[in-house]
Amino acid sequence: MCLQLLLPQAFAKESGNIMHSVTGSFDVKISPAEDETSVGRMILDKSYSGALSGKAKGQMLSHRTEVQGSAAYVALEHFEGELKGKKGSFSLVHKGLMDKGVSSLQVNIVADSGTKELLGISGNMEIKIEDGKHFYVLNYQFD
Repeated sequence: MCLQLLLPQAFAKESGNIMHSVTGSFDVKISPAEDETSVGRMILDKSYSGALSGKAKGQMLSHRTEVQGSAAYVALEHFEGELKGKKGSFSLVHKGLMDKGVSSLQVNIVADSGTKELLGISGNMEIKIEDGKHFYVLNYQFD
């Protein structure tokens, strides 16, 4: 017990609970799905490159209010590919809000969604858009 208190990093590395970050870019095609609601529904088709490489498919729901700069979106996507050479899949859940131009975004790995070599993955993703290009930072760990 005393050894574990003195060397927490060593024990964390053995259990895999160290948070890692990888960066890269992705392309996304968004296609409208036709519904009879005031909520926009889109089909997502993504290609990730960098340390996270592969494809993701998903759906997004969005709504803009009558107030300029206020809107919301939620999305689910399922990724299949590789993370630093480890093959498998996992799912992401998105929650984006805009309140009169002030935006916030949370993208989290769905608990227990990892498969194959990505089993036990958890974490979150940051998305940045610069000059029309999409970039990600995936912060992850394995349980």
